[in-house]
Amino acid sequence: MSDWRPKLIVSDLDGTLLRSDETISDATLAELRRWSDAGVPLVIATGRPPRWMLGVRERLGGGIAICCNGAVLLDLAPFTVLDEDPLTPDVLSAITGELRRRQPGTWFAVEYGDQFRHEPVYQPRWDVNAPGVAVATLAEMVSQPVAKLLARHEDLPRDEFVDLVSDVVGATATVTNSSTDALAEISARGVTKASGLARLAAERGLDAGDVVYFGDMPNDLAAFDWVREGGGRAVAMANAHADVLAAATDVTELNDADGVAAFLASLPH
Repeated sequence: MSDWRPKLIVSDLDGTLLRSDETISDATLAELRRWSDAGVPLVIATGRPPRWMLGVRERLGGGIAICCNGAVLLDLAPFTVLDEDPLTPDVLSAITGELRRRQPGTWFAVEYGDQFRHEPVYQPRWDVNAPGVAVATLAEMVSQPVAKLLARHEDLPRDEFVDLVSDVVGATATVTNSSTDALAEISARGVTKASGLARLAAERGLDAGDVVYFGDMPNDLAAFDWVREGGGRAVAMANAHADVLAAATDVTELNDADGVAAFLASLPH
């Protein structure tokens, strides 16, 4: 694949395109601009909700973002939601009820896109006092469709808890994790970064073989599989989760060493 050249660059944010201080370096921006000028755009694929994308928009200026692990398609420049694939109230009620029964120490929060609601006992790690963040009862939270359901446990190990959630959820929804915490991220059935990316690529007349995808956490695995199996490049950061490293076609440098830019610079332009 020495002469292979992508037609679409897709990157996760945290731990991948962003440095640990949540910045995008000037060197990375310059490399992305070089590819954009050559007709190869950047698409963001992230677990972040739209409300966490304003700073990214300021740095990148525009583009498309696949948010909430594939549940929301966002046009950054006008900050407009183009498409959504939410969890429905009946599925939310069933999942939360069974999880609470199986593991009473489970607490919930939901992403509506521009709003975040959490149970009083749920301990958010970010945006505790930010606009759009509020406490609500579980009944209130699951009464309307949500982009992403979050289930957290403060005492269980991460992998043990995520496995428990996956067992409870089964085929009714999609479970992943992008945190070092015991935090399970639950999306509608079949909704992943891969499903959002496949839809977006098809709209542009592209397939997996045209894509280079950068990621670092388990919520990137579905997209890694889709890209790799279709003949594209699934590139793990050196700081990636072990499962992501194992699924990659290539490994690049640390996110703090501008690994995305370093790999792109090594490709034929």
